[in-house]
Amino acid sequence: MGPIAIDGAQPGQVLSVRFDSLVPDAWGMTGAAVADTPLNRRLGFDGTDGIRLLWDLDVENGVGTNQLGLSTRLAPFLGVVALTPAEPGEHSTVPPRAQGAGNIDCRELVAGSTLYIPVTVPGALLSVGDGHAAQGDGEVSGTAIEAGMTTTMTLDIEPDPAVDGVHAVTPAGRITFGFDADLNEASALALDAMLSWMQRLYGIGKAEALAMASTTVSLRVTQIANGVWGVHALLPHDAILTAAG
Repeated sequence: MGPIAIDGAQPGQVLSVRFDSLVPDAWGMTGAAVADTPLNRRLGFDGTDGIRLLWDLDVENGVGTNQLGLSTRLAPFLGVVALTPAEPGEHSTVPPRAQGAGNIDCRELVAGSTLYIPVTVPGALLSVGDGHAAQGDGEVSGTAIEAGMTTTMTLDIEPDPAVDGVHAVTPAGRITFGFDADLNEASALALDAMLSWMQRLYGIGKAEALAMASTTVSLRVTQIANGVWGVHALLPHDAILTAAG
């Protein structure tokens, strides 16, 4: 869906996207080993032996069941939340981007989450889609439970963003992101942004933030499916207690 223009949004500002509700349709699909990719070759697949799971989604009870008789809990979110790139021309929707976000595929962005994205063009021009009824970190087959999604969002301009770049506040905790073709660099980008956030939250230096992060922050591979590695750093809300409680 989109692009959606936000009145008054300008480059240099940050758009907040709050996911008020995310309701998947009654069915979904997951494909595996359907393409000839380096990962599939490493796993012994050549693109000719793929399968597709078809899921019946019981939205009321939050459970999906496939034709194998296997079930999993649902945790709906949108894989793509993107602002239009500033550069002219056609742009692929496949990779996530440090500017404008895109195909993030972060499973933590469930209802109740707010994603913060630096505005790239006048009006922001937000597009959303790629509904996922459930996904593990990594989206390792290249697809989640792909499903239609009825989404309610609240859009606003954030006057005081916590850190530079794409970040989020979710029910699980605070999240920062790193996107790069190199997994090491993606990890460093996500961690560096989280250290900045922790410095601001707790009034500590960067070395102290790194020490605290080593005991409280989880680095997770967001997705490996989109040509650019995604890593997110997660600081749970209750991970660090201050003297004031």
